[in-house]
Amino acid sequence: MNHQSSQPVTNSPDRKPYAIFGVIGVILLVTIGYLAYSNVYKNNQLEMVYADVNEAHSLQAELDNQYRAAIAELESLKGSHGEMDALINKQQTELEDQKSRIETLLVDRSKLKLARQEINGIKTQMQGYLVEIDKLKADNQLLTTERDELVVTKQALQNDLMTKEMENTQLNESKATLVSQNEELANKVKIGSAIAVKDLKVEGLKLRSNGKTRDKSTAKKVDVLNVCFKTTPNEVVAPGPESFYVRIVNPRGETLAVEDLGSGTMTNEKTGEQVRFTQTAETQYNNDEQQLCLSWKPNTNFEAGKYAVEVFNKGFLVGASSFELK
Repeated sequence: MNHQSSQPVTNSPDRKPYAIFGVIGVILLVTIGYLAYSNVYKNNQLEMVYADVNEAHSLQAELDNQYRAAIAELESLKGSHGEMDALINKQQTELEDQKSRIETLLVDRSKLKLARQEINGIKTQMQGYLVEIDKLKADNQLLTTERDELVVTKQALQNDLMTKEMENTQLNESKATLVSQNEELANKVKIGSAIAVKDLKVEGLKLRSNGKTRDKSTAKKVDVLNVCFKTTPNEVVAPGPESFYVRIVNPRGETLAVEDLGSGTMTNEKTGEQVRFTQTAETQYNNDEQQLCLSWKPNTNFEAGKYAVEVFNKGFLVGASSFELK
């Protein structure tokens, strides 16, 4: 008995294209899905970029507004004080630097958050500036008050000083008047204490070999000038030694003086000048009338002409006369 041999079962050639199409479909689905995801991602990224750009613009506008407002507010506070203006100028420079730093941050999208923090910090910074300005104002006001008080005190001191100076001037004037009066009184006392003389006479004498003298009026024959005068009573003067300075002046106006014969220099109390004198007559004065004489023998010839003779006591002229030698 013949058996028919069995044939293996194989896929039909008609099913292969379907498998290929299936694979391609899967690939297409995956590709479409990826493209769809990529497109969504890019859209999201683009939206984020747009959002960042908008935020950057918004922050820039906010920054500009705050900066202008802060600068304007600071500018309005200027002009009251030089120190205040210097402080405000410094603050405005700091704000300008801060604005530049923030604008640098706004360029970088990753630093927008930091930029916003910096912008918000401008308000705090301005508050600090205003506190600093208020403190300086208060300090200046205190200084102004103290200065005004010092001005008032200074004016009071100046007024007091002027009053004191006027009082001192008056005191000095009174003192000067008193000194002048005292000097005048003292001068009067000095003048009053000068002892006046009278009967002032001068004789020209010729010496003889026997030692006696003879009156002469001719200059060539005169060897000695004898000067005599009398003191007068003076109640002001206390008894005691007194000096009378006799000054003989020749016709040429020269004082006859020889130091070895007792001549010297005295002060004329009336004029303050130094005056040469010829000789001194000393006496013990007792408030009475005394006759005093002195002899002037210079051992030289006398010249002809008119002579003057003066007597001083305590520096004051108390007697004067004249004589002539022919």
